[in-house]
Amino acid sequence: MSSQKINSTGSNKTVWLIGGIVAAVAIAAVIAIASTSSKQDSGLDVAQGIEEFHSVEVTGEALPEYPDGGNDGAVGMTAPELTGQGFTSNKITTTAGAPTLLVFLAHWCPHCQYEVPLLVQWERDGLVPAGVDVIAVSTSTDPAAPNFPPSEWLAREEWPPLWPVMTDSGEKTAATAFGVTGFPFFVLVDASGKVAMRSSGRIEMPALTELINQALGV
Repeated sequence: MSSQKINSTGSNKTVWLIGGIVAAVAIAAVIAIASTSSKQDSGLDVAQGIEEFHSVEVTGEALPEYPDGGNDGAVGMTAPELTGQGFTSNKITTTAGAPTLLVFLAHWCPHCQYEVPLLVQWERDGLVPAGVDVIAVSTSTDPAAPNFPPSEWLAREEWPPLWPVMTDSGEKTAATAFGVTGFPFFVLVDASGKVAMRSSGRIEMPALTELINQALGV
């Protein structure tokens, strides 16, 4: 794993044709970034009113940073709960209740750009472990970095509509609370709110599925 985007009639017909093409392109553009949501709303459902940063409220103790090697001391700890917003200011929370995989992504990270299509296909193929929710956190956003803005990137990749995307603050509040040290970064929180697994860097979907199942005792 690696850790780290003429005549008047003819004229009238031409005008109507051009107008129809322009309208079709506009509709296609909206569809391209549209998606609906839930654990509340993915935040990719409209073309306008998108914001790449929002404040995030953290409830509970922050996790230690992910270690370079050895045992992960965060496993077994109660995960902090995040209350934030999606790209369209829709409310998103990480309240315990079902096993949840949090995926921390940075738009400029080539490893994240590699990983997102794999995650999308993982969902399309129906291979996500049963009962596991997935929430992405768009973090470390930098308008001066490549592949900005993340909202358009995830829309282009057709991020699953039922997988919400929370936007982190400019201070990386959410990432810091979960001890993120590289990207992509995965945190599995079990139904009781305990950290079951953390992983940093690129990972293929069969390996991710196995890690999740092992961590949940499946």
